[in-house]
Amino acid sequence: MSQVFKECIAAGRANEGLRADWQEQLAVIQKEIGFKYIRMHGLLHDDMGVYNEDARGNPAYNWQYIDKLYDALLKAGLKPFVELGFMPRDLASGTQTIFWWKGNVTPPKSYENWSGLIRNLVLHFRERYGEDEVRKWYFEVWNEPDISPFWSAGLGEYLKLYKATAEAVKSVSSQYRVGGPASAVAFRFEQELLDYCARNHVAIDFISTHSYGVKEGYVDETGRKGTVLDGDPAAVRSRMVHSREIIRRSASPNLELHFTEWSSSYTPTDPIHDQYHQAAFVLDKIKGAQESVNSMAYWTFTDIFEENGPRTTPFHGGFGLINCQGIRKPAYYSFRFLNQLGNQELVSSDAASWVTRNAAGDVAALFWDFTPIVPPAGTNDQAFYKKELPSKEKGPARFEIAQLPEGRYLVQVYRTGYRMNDPYTAYLDMGAPAQLTRSQEEALHQVADGSPAFQAIVSHPGGAYSKEFAMRENDVVLVLLRKL
Repeated sequence: MSQVFKECIAAGRANEGLRADWQEQLAVIQKEIGFKYIRMHGLLHDDMGVYNEDARGNPAYNWQYIDKLYDALLKAGLKPFVELGFMPRDLASGTQTIFWWKGNVTPPKSYENWSGLIRNLVLHFRERYGEDEVRKWYFEVWNEPDISPFWSAGLGEYLKLYKATAEAVKSVSSQYRVGGPASAVAFRFEQELLDYCARNHVAIDFISTHSYGVKEGYVDETGRKGTVLDGDPAAVRSRMVHSREIIRRSASPNLELHFTEWSSSYTPTDPIHDQYHQAAFVLDKIKGAQESVNSMAYWTFTDIFEENGPRTTPFHGGFGLINCQGIRKPAYYSFRFLNQLGNQELVSSDAASWVTRNAAGDVAALFWDFTPIVPPAGTNDQAFYKKELPSKEKGPARFEIAQLPEGRYLVQVYRTGYRMNDPYTAYLDMGAPAQLTRSQEEALHQVADGSPAFQAIVSHPGGAYSKEFAMRENDVVLVLLRKL
């Protein structure tokens, strides 16, 4: 059974990771899912206090906030997927910034000082965490330099930045992994970076890029864009397949491929992120892309996310698997259900499914209906997905195992779908209050607590086992047969 789905998860920015509630939510997902790496913006931003210069331009470094963050990540069982950005103010060549928290997106005014910053940071990592630990990390150069909101200077300057950064990382250890371009647009920067590194003998250990399932656009700095879901079933996953092909045709055909951001929409104000539809979307994309990628970091694990400033309502279309109050969204259960599958994958005739077995003889089946529901012409996600959207019947799904050993089994069925682990619809039932009372918050936690929809102990004589399940559009079903 592929573990690609939990190789990496994403978060908004490094400074948010110093918050107690952020770390509490991270502990929950690590206990119930257990991701391996985490990637976020803003490690070198001024709110992390990393870099400043004296009156003579001499650099001074400060790792205290990074240490607090990385200590917490490692304690939670996560390794950093280190995004190296944005530009510290004292090192920046310009004043262009992005987001409410003003990440500087200009090149360094001194590549010598930039290289010094990266080298000293990586040296510090080695000193604090050890050679064997840091060798397992990834160092990613910048974020989405192929679009001007994130990089003011174009391709040529990015390649210069990449070279300086890669050389600085490798100067500490040739075994440390460095890559990029963390691109937003298919597929120019991936190809250009591969060609540049081959021509100039610059180290590269992986390609990273991003993909979102909407029809246009790449960034929403203000949170006011109107997005429209791409109804093409191949959206997102076809981009992942094609990026793998670019690598295979390059001078480095065996490089790892990491999608360090992906989701249905690139804006943190798209209510599809809160809706039950998102669970089936997640499973469909992972199923279609798992053989092409080394990781795919869902953007993001939490709604504690401030690109557009602090959020003012409990459900606002945020990226997170969990909202600001810690309420689990349907997409959360996609990952939790995946994590409950066994390690041996069994043959299944349905592409929208996984069936597994573990060493104890337990059988697990995860299956779903993925029906993209696209807003009608003239309507965007922000209007369409903000309302209650009852699902349509799809007819029954039949789960059948050809040979189940004799024995007693605890059969448990877990579900997401319309009004099943669906806190957003319950929130609408409450009148979509701008702020939740304590009792409302508790009620939403209970609606989405992940309890079994059905469970029973069954004595099975051995041989074929089957069960039918009513299905609606975008339902997700997990069936566990635990041998007693």
